[in-house]
Amino acid sequence: MDEFNTSKPIYLQLADRINRLIVSKELKAGQKLQSVRDMALSYNVNPNTIQRTYSELEREGILETRRGQGTFVTEQEDRLIQLRGNLKEEQIQTFVQIMQEMGYSSDEIISGLQDHLNKKDKGDA
Repeated sequence: MDEFNTSKPIYLQLADRINRLIVSKELKAGQKLQSVRDMALSYNVNPNTIQRTYSELEREGILETRRGQGTFVTEQEDRLIQLRGNLKEEQIQTFVQIMQEMGYSSDEIISGLQDHLNKKDKGDA
C-alpha cells in the first residue's frame, strides 16, 4: 500500500488515503491516528511528509491535534458528512470525464452504470 503516484505530492496522496479510511469508517470519528513517526514507518516516508499530511487535514477540519495526546479524527459530524459528499463528487466527476473523453454520451454512461449496478446487485459482478 506504499506505492505512490509520481504525478501528485505524496502528502496529498496520504491525505486522500486517510480521507477514504474515514469515509469507509475504517477510521471512526474521534479515533486516534498513529503518531507521526509510526505513520511514517508504516508508509516508508519521511516524518515531515506525515506532519504535512496531518497539518493539511487539520486545516481542512478533518483531523484535530490535541496537545500531548496526539492526532484524532474530528467528531464534527457535519464535517464528516461534507467529506463523504466531496469524495463522492470527485469520484463521479473523474469517472464521467474519462467516459466523455472516450466519446460516451451521458445516456450511454447512465445506462452502462445502471447495467453494472444491476449485475452487481444480482451477484454477477
